[in-house]
Amino acid sequence: MNVIAPTRPAELHACRVRLTVGPAAAAEARGRVLESIRAWGIPVDPDIAVLLSSELVTNAIGHETGNSIVLAITCSFGQMRVDVHDTSRMLPVLVDAPVDAEAGRGLMLVATLSATWGVYRTPTGKAVYFTLAFEPGLTGADGRGQTWGL
Repeated sequence: MNVIAPTRPAELHACRVRLTVGPAAAAEARGRVLESIRAWGIPVDPDIAVLLSSELVTNAIGHETGNSIVLAITCSFGQMRVDVHDTSRMLPVLVDAPVDAEAGRGLMLVATLSATWGVYRTPTGKAVYFTLAFEPGLTGADGRGQTWGL
């Protein structure tokens, strides 16, 4: 008997967007991430992806001295990755902020909800990223109702 299992997308998808520093940057980032998830049929929780993207962008615009930051979204080999590039040389620090603190919990959310996260220096500053692993049994957001096999 021949059985055909659905395959997970292994091809590389990539999108880079320059975002103008300002109040609309986080909303634009959320929209671009959601658009990529839908267009590429990525089987990740879109609510988590947009939340974590918003956190990274908000942190970046808070430290950016220039006019723009770069949002990079990639998808390949079982994971989605979001990188946010800025020109600040200051590396983020994961802190154990109290639950009633008004700030300082964003990176904790990223660390808790992502598969991996990190920071690396770039020639112009730094980039902070997170990854989300494809979720077994999650229907791809491509409108075809296909369940990705993992």
